[in-house]
Amino acid sequence: MNEHAHMNCDELLGSLSAYIDGDLSPELCQELEKHLAGCDNCRVVLNTTKRTIDLVQTPLEKPDLPDDVRERLFKRLNLDRYLTQKPG
Repeated sequence: MNEHAHMNCDELLGSLSAYIDGDLSPELCQELEKHLAGCDNCRVVLNTTKRTIDLVQTPLEKPDLPDDVRERLFKRLNLDRYLTQKPG
């Protein structure tokens, strides 16, 4: 029996990043996937982590502020000197 035959939650969480990145050996991937098949909590952690990575990697659109709102915001933040620069 190999040393990873019975992966527990702590071992899985320690390997989660490498698993998501595709850096685990095929044997460890198989053991991890076997554990995930029977552990709802670890599946939730995996899915949440993957979703978080997806959200962080999605570029955000810059909001298009009306000039008067932009002016009030910059004045409130004491950034008046940047008012002459248009966003872009």
